[in-house]
Amino acid sequence: MVSLTLGMIAACAWGIHDICIRFVSQRGGILPAIATVMLAGSLVLFPISGALGDWEAMTPTSFGFSALSGSIYLLGCIGLYKAFGIGPVRLVAPIVGSYPILSIGWAALMGQPVIWDQWLAVGGVITGVAIVSMLSDHSESEGSQKAAIGWSLVGAGGFAMAFSVGHLATQAGSELPVILVTRLTAATGAVALLALSAGPILPDRSAWPLLALMSLLDAVALGIVIAAGNLPRPEFAAVAASTFGMITIILAWLFLKERMTPGQWFGVAICFFGIGYLAL
Repeated sequence: MVSLTLGMIAACAWGIHDICIRFVSQRGGILPAIATVMLAGSLVLFPISGALGDWEAMTPTSFGFSALSGSIYLLGCIGLYKAFGIGPVRLVAPIVGSYPILSIGWAALMGQPVIWDQWLAVGGVITGVAIVSMLSDHSESEGSQKAAIGWSLVGAGGFAMAFSVGHLATQAGSELPVILVTRLTAATGAVALLALSAGPILPDRSAWPLLALMSLLDAVALGIVIAAGNLPRPEFAAVAASTFGMITIILAWLFLKERMTPGQWFGVAICFFGIGYLAL
């Protein structure tokens, strides 16, 4: 299935992107980092969408859905950055990666058939997240574990709704223009929030190389998932992309030396087995 393949490519991009967040979020405020990533990603997309996009196919409805998707995506990014700044990754990643629960629920409301085994897989996701949460060590968090869980839920909800609305925008318009408008809206919102904040305007210079990489990865991943809107079962691209959490957790275990107990690995396995089954 093409939607599944695109989603897995996005998952790899976001997995690397999110392990970078762990470093960037601890080198200054999150708003400078988010604004930089959004603006740089927009600059990458602008010439591509401007030259190759079918702008004549864009309708007022498509523009409206694109702007709404970008606004919600920014909210999801804020939740994601906040959560990874608190950590640990093994707690945050499965919760953020559980957004297929909302994606599948939205698809059901839109008339897509959802059979019993898919709901059973959703139960597996929830169970895996609960196991990881209960067995996580509070001492390895940079702040309140409840805060990490709360911001993770904000991220999950934001991404689920942003992708669903983005698919509606694509179905009413054209992929490349929708991707650019979505990205520009998120970038504009991030800059506006940064201007209203009392913190630093520019990210720490040591984080610039990582931010450049994150901009490219995030632009590619978001574009892939939204572009799937014209494919059969586009929600499966978002579901497959959610497996980025497993990639993030493994990278954190390898490079951040986050300790994983057998029970926690079992919880992660259950969680992502459920997510993987939903993508079948």
